[in-house]
Amino acid sequence: MKDRVRELESKGNGESEVLAKIASFKGADRALAERLHALVKTAAPSLKPKTWYGMPAYTKDDKVVCFFQSASRFKTRYATFGFSDKAKLDDGAMWPVGYALKDLGSAEEARIRALLAKAIA
Repeated sequence: MKDRVRELESKGNGESEVLAKIASFKGADRALAERLHALVKTAAPSLKPKTWYGMPAYTKDDKVVCFFQSASRFKTRYATFGFSDKAKLDDGAMWPVGYALKDLGSAEEARIRALLAKAIA
């Protein structure tokens, strides 16, 4: 919650705050976050980076669309790439909004690109 209060009070640059947060990660979390950040920037350039509850996130019209949660922060065995309710991923009465992420190969990148395209359509 302290991270969230700082974010609400901050008038800083979202890009630099996200890059600083990514730089603070260790090991696999950092590698995944760096690659994911680059992927979001190229696949969905209209999304703006910002931190959200201390994690890298990407917004449209100042609303969080997607975010990265490091494995180490939540002491889980995998990182998560998630989507908020602002993402237009609706598919019937039930659809996934969070994805476990242990590696980011070409297949995962393609799937994330498709999800991002749908999310911001």
